[in-house]
Amino acid sequence: MNTAVPIRSPCPPGACICGREQLLEAPEKGDLRILRLTRMEENRLLERLENLASLADLERMQQRLYEQLGIRMDIAPGPNEVRSMRGIRIEIAELPGLCRKTRQSIPAAIRRGLEKRPEIAYALLNTHDLLRDA
Repeated sequence: MNTAVPIRSPCPPGACICGREQLLEAPEKGDLRILRLTRMEENRLLERLENLASLADLERMQQRLYEQLGIRMDIAPGPNEVRSMRGIRIEIAELPGLCRKTRQSIPAAIRRGLEKRPEIAYALLNTHDLLRDA
């Protein structure tokens, strides 16, 4: 029995420059794993990121995003003073097939998760020696 893996539906014409069509036309030039992120799976991912339990959980999610979808994400304190969750820099590497809206919604979901559980943000800052004891 051959069951096809569902792939993300295309964005409305002119709304996104993700390169989904180019990726489908020349799969050898890119990583097709990102197309497995359907809108329903994206909603599940965002909900999961909003409900992080710990810094280890966040790091595990970063690893799983890379392993399953090819999404590279870097989370660190920003170059300026960190006064709120906006001061934490969350960067997602360019990836053909990754929708613009998804690139924006993943960091937003992580920030909401950090706002719910500030101890995760403190642990993240501590790993970068920003809260170490003097």
